[in-house]
Amino acid sequence: MVVGSRRRLVRGQTVRVSSDALTTLLAAGVPIALVAAVVTLFVSRRRPRDDGSTSAPTPTIEHVPTQATAPDDDASGVAVEVPPTAGVGTLETLPEQAEAPLAESAPGEAPDLPVLDVPAPAAGRLARLRDRLSRSGSPLGTRLLAVLSRDHLSEDDWDELEETLLLADVGPGPTGELIDALRTRVRVDGLRDPAQVKALLRAQLLELVDPSLDRSLHTSPTVADDGTRMPAVLLVVGVNGTGKTTTIGKLTRLLVGEQQSVVLGAADTFRAAAADQLETWGSRVGVPTVRSDRDGADPASVAFEAVRTGKQAQVDVVVVDTAGRLQNKAGLMDELGKITRVIGKEAPLSEVLLVLDATTGQNGLNQARVFGEVAGITGIVLTKLDGTAKGGIVVAVQRELGVPVKLVGLGEGPDDLAPFDPEAFVDGLLQ
Repeated sequence: MVVGSRRRLVRGQTVRVSSDALTTLLAAGVPIALVAAVVTLFVSRRRPRDDGSTSAPTPTIEHVPTQATAPDDDASGVAVEVPPTAGVGTLETLPEQAEAPLAESAPGEAPDLPVLDVPAPAAGRLARLRDRLSRSGSPLGTRLLAVLSRDHLSEDDWDELEETLLLADVGPGPTGELIDALRTRVRVDGLRDPAQVKALLRAQLLELVDPSLDRSLHTSPTVADDGTRMPAVLLVVGVNGTGKTTTIGKLTRLLVGEQQSVVLGAADTFRAAAADQLETWGSRVGVPTVRSDRDGADPASVAFEAVRTGKQAQVDVVVVDTAGRLQNKAGLMDELGKITRVIGKEAPLSEVLLVLDATTGQNGLNQARVFGEVAGITGIVLTKLDGTAKGGIVVAVQRELGVPVKLVGLGEGPDDLAPFDPEAFVDGLLQ
């Protein structure tokens, strides 16, 4: 075998080993295996390092960091900024990022809409007035009937009748009128039959309640001389604690139930959470609320903005809540006077409703006097009428202010507010 030179291919290179060196090693008796190992070691030491000097240029690889897919996992709509990765050039907009907003809702799905309440119409509430009053246990009917049905009426019996009327908050004046009318009819007609006595008592009580008063709620829009459509504006006043804001919420439901559009004005800016409470009531039936972002804001400004908003939106009714503070009569007069003047610049007032708690009795009458002097009351809303035995407050407050009771609260339910019906009221007392 001729060994001129031995060549070995290592990574594409030709390596030459001297033939003389190989001959010398073999002659010295070195095993062929050992010679091969030495040659291999020699060749390995001469291999070029992978430093890129002789290798082909590495192609540029576009690398997408894993953070870029974060918006796909985040359906909250919060943008996630992906920081640049070291060693990677500027990334172009990724298709996954551009389509991320579409992941918030599946294709074809409609956005969730709030479910609005459907208030009960006013007609269905009138029947409940009679039932609620009959269950309230009012002595104004049952005790009067019990006394008048006796065979012989002594002075003690008439005194008992008078005491019953006074305890029911009918008031001294109306009580005297009723006793005199009953005495005359019993003495002249000699009534003893229970049915006749009940009919007489019903007629006399109905006369005291006075069904001839205009109890309609003026909520129809008007047209100004220049042709501008004006919403009806209802200003609601009353002492805090009488259920004023809650009553406005129930009144709003009553109006919506009659297919009228409404805007609420949260001008009670002094009581904490009053605006939030009113806004909650409105949102349940899809009615917007105009309010201030800070407590203690100018109530007249809020009222003005509410009326202007209702006017621009061409709604039917604007209902404005007010603060109920009686600590300073002069301050109350100034505040309500300013609200009235400011509202009048946008639209005339249609109603000024006073909210009274029917359970407060004489104290409620004192409140009515103060508001009657400063606010020009046009109607009364009696709350908690079903929870009191003092149904005579209806007669007393009408006599005191000379204005009718227009609405009554019958319970704690959202639709437990009804237009006042004198006949249903009296019938409920006598059941």
